[in-house]
Amino acid sequence: MPKRVTIKDVARRANVSYQTVSKVMNGQAQVSKETHESIWQAIRDLGYRPHNTARNLRVRQSHMLGYSWRPVPPDQFNPILDKFLQSMVEAAEKAGYHLLPFPCPPDHAQVEVYRELIYSGLVDGFILSSTNVDDQRIAYLMDTGFPFVAFGRSNPEWDFPYVDVDGTAGLRVATDHLLHLGHQRIGLVAWPEDSLTGRFRVQGYLEAMQAAGRPNDGSLIARGEHSAQFGETTTRRWLALPADQRPTAIIALSDQMAIGAMNAIQEQGLDVGRDVAVVGFDDVPMAQYLRPPLTSLRQPTWEVGQRVVAMLIKLIRGEALEEHQVLIPPQLTVRASSNPGTPT
Repeated sequence: MPKRVTIKDVARRANVSYQTVSKVMNGQAQVSKETHESIWQAIRDLGYRPHNTARNLRVRQSHMLGYSWRPVPPDQFNPILDKFLQSMVEAAEKAGYHLLPFPCPPDHAQVEVYRELIYSGLVDGFILSSTNVDDQRIAYLMDTGFPFVAFGRSNPEWDFPYVDVDGTAGLRVATDHLLHLGHQRIGLVAWPEDSLTGRFRVQGYLEAMQAAGRPNDGSLIARGEHSAQFGETTTRRWLALPADQRPTAIIALSDQMAIGAMNAIQEQGLDVGRDVAVVGFDDVPMAQYLRPPLTSLRQPTWEVGQRVVAMLIKLIRGEALEEHQVLIPPQLTVRASSNPGTPT
């Protein structure tokens, strides 16, 4: 059986006293940046884990909730996560807590950031967003038993607390809306296959089309980057098809992509809504001010923020959760981009 790595082993590797290592891990030491990095590098190199669980390391609660997300490129925006953050800040403050936001680093450094925050005692629990399959953050926090709640799902076999928007149900509603208006060829502007959230939404579209007897052969599903440019490029390509092959309606997995689709339709001298219907997802504030106003699935982002904070605080306090995996359906807001008769 291999010898257990101790705090003294870490101290020898970092060339400091074991008292200094302990204080750095608990956020109580004033040391140079070089010493701080040397200690944490030694912890990583040796694979050191304290004998007690991470939760028992905290001699007092910080009343801080760590929140991490995957940063979006500088030329894009994510109003959903902005609203989510505002909701969490309000819910946390009402409960006597504060939020400590930090961007999720590249894959190779994800676990180290969480380990440092846990062992330093800076946070009492974590809220995660922008989750995906094989998410290292979730795997690590499940292994340590440290309190966390996710906005989003991951591997189906992993049992962890989350709140998520039911994208499958949302796309079923959006697709049914267009089918009931008489549309038969409905294009879907989707995200890449490796997006778990995207997969759930595509599933709803396929289920609705199948139920209506309109199975999709894949020619009207386009996958690509989350951008208005991709929505525009895809729609322009579809509109170049013969009249009996082009879609008469388009659903985009985000409002940003839907705006690109609208631009391409109008570029061709066609009317959005009358000639080609468009439906987005998110219902960002600008959606109602577009011309024509955009039909979109409104995410219950504020409710999600309130729920994840309430659940996390219960976990921190050792209380049982009534539900530990919650799905909330989005609401379809119908506007003129899909139904020209809708008042603007």
